Parts: sequence; C-alpha cells; structure tokens
Amino acid sequence: MSARCQVLGTTPGFGHAVSHSHRRTKRRWDPNVQRRRYDVPSLRRRVTLTVSARGIKTIDRLGIDVVVARMLARGERLR
Repeated sequence: MSARCQVLGTTPGFGHAVSHSHRRTKRRWDPNVQRRRYDVPSLRRRVTLTVSARGIKTIDRLGIDVVVARMLARGERLR
C-alpha cells in the first residue's frame, strides 16, 4: 500500500534523524494511512479508500458524498 492519502494527498515527509552525537541519517515520516470502505449513496456502491487519520476526520466532518465529489473533480480514481 502506498503511503499517500487519497482524500488529502498527504505524502511522506523526508528529513534527517539526528543522534546525540549529531550524526545525521536519512529518515522518512509516513502518514498514518489506512484502507477504509465507505458506502457512497450518490454512486450507489461501496468504495475502498486509502485515507490518513486526518482524512477520516475530514470525511466525518464534510460527509462522504462531498469528499467523493471533490475527488472525482480532481480526477482521482475510485476502487
């Protein structure tokens, strides 16, 4: 599963892990992505989305119909 939220477009962040002695090594911060199934009344079917925790809160706040409409307008593909 890719580390990208379909709702918000959140992708991994990159930077350095800095040790006590100040040696720096590359590291990456992945978003908390999860696969969720939603019933979408406007499409009359279920869709499976890869969403971050913040994306789930956005769906709860706006509603799945509004979020799916925005995703389709953006050209996102729904499974």
